[in-house]
Amino acid sequence: MQYPASKRRFRALKLKETSQGILIPPPDPLAAETHPNGVAKLNGGFADSAFSDNKQRPIHRWVPWIAGFSAEFVRDSFARCLPANPASSAVVLDPFCGVGTTLIEAMRCGHDAIGFEVNPYPALAARAKCEAAALSPSQVNTFIRKFEEHMLRPAGDAGSVAPPEHFRSRIPFFGPHAQAKVLKALGFIRRLPVPPIQDLFSIAFGSVMVNLSNYSYEPSLGTRPAAGKPTQDDAPVAESIVTKLLAIKSDAAWFREELGRFARRPQGRVIPDNFLNALAHLRPASVDLLVTSPPYLNNYHYVRNTRPQLFWLGFVSEPGELKRLENQNFGKYWQTVRDLEMVPLDFDHPGLEKLLAEIRRVGVERGSYGGRGWANYAASYFNDTNRFCRVASQLLKPQARAIVVVGNSILQGVEIPIDNILADLASRHGLTVESIHIVRQKRVGASIVASSVRQGARTTARLYESAVVLRRA
Repeated sequence: MQYPASKRRFRALKLKETSQGILIPPPDPLAAETHPNGVAKLNGGFADSAFSDNKQRPIHRWVPWIAGFSAEFVRDSFARCLPANPASSAVVLDPFCGVGTTLIEAMRCGHDAIGFEVNPYPALAARAKCEAAALSPSQVNTFIRKFEEHMLRPAGDAGSVAPPEHFRSRIPFFGPHAQAKVLKALGFIRRLPVPPIQDLFSIAFGSVMVNLSNYSYEPSLGTRPAAGKPTQDDAPVAESIVTKLLAIKSDAAWFREELGRFARRPQGRVIPDNFLNALAHLRPASVDLLVTSPPYLNNYHYVRNTRPQLFWLGFVSEPGELKRLENQNFGKYWQTVRDLEMVPLDFDHPGLEKLLAEIRRVGVERGSYGGRGWANYAASYFNDTNRFCRVASQLLKPQARAIVVVGNSILQGVEIPIDNILADLASRHGLTVESIHIVRQKRVGASIVASSVRQGARTTARLYESAVVLRRA
């Protein structure tokens, strides 16, 4: 297999035991040179994983998303691990597909793609993207025109819907004039007779709704006044949705042409379930390549930050349904496990136990808001990580690879080397650890380091991001 020359070079780490007893994998076998200190210069490093590059790319730009990785990184992964000219399409799996970056790039390369996503809003985005190539531009145009006509009708003939009854916000989410327009738009969207068209319109609304509201992402969801911005009594609802739809229509036509190059159109499938239940949906040894980035151990609350879309698009109707989604999330959230009795690890790992004990000793006087609560969160996260490794190993074909992008974390001033621990757990489930590549040496994450709730002793550790390359025997 030929590996492409890289524009950038990253370091791979040797398999050795740290002071915590955590194993670090060996350098990439394709390393050009390996230095005595264990740092290897690679002939072929991964492309930058930062998701920000996607914001200007067709299809990927549909939904603002803080997590995930770049389309370039995904295609680089395919070039490394799949044949350049496959006799038949491969099956690419993303266990945490988010808004569908891996799925779209797999389809563009002629491969079938499967994604798991427990949160209904990003699952909708991923599904709408996979469906886009099957829609004709004229069909999308017809419904955009009907939408514009609908929004111009008098208020008494608007076909509006009621706001979500149990949705609550600190200040009115929409200004009064903006909300009237929003309800009018949603009345049209909910009556659309073609499900893929309804998906496109729902995504167009969901992607612009926060900009039309009295809230904003900074990057977590908060009020505009808290971010130093004025509230909005009114907003250009119809214009914003139509502008987004026109961009979506253009991208869908481009995607249609991209897939038209193949004799058989690649298929994309989104499964709205927790990946840990994957064996109820997929056959063992059925996946050629797994590319994913699980939720990081940084407590970024995907459910809370998509709460407006979940309520206003009708995915949830009451707070109890949000709680169910929180409990299904990979690794849980600090808020959901902090008050539990001590959460034990489901597996034996002395090195990780030492780190958890160190976290528990911080801020004892703060109870669950101190180290005890954060240790519960970390233990829950790694219990799910261990299950992830077990399920992934069962789904991969023999010799198939998994590329897992993770970031280290700092809890209560204690650095947690997620990549090293993931590699160690994977090796216990029949996966060979080929290498770890540092793909970003500096990562934004001040909230997990500097927050008065999260912070323990000062640390000089820096946040970074790694690609862990695994292979099934």
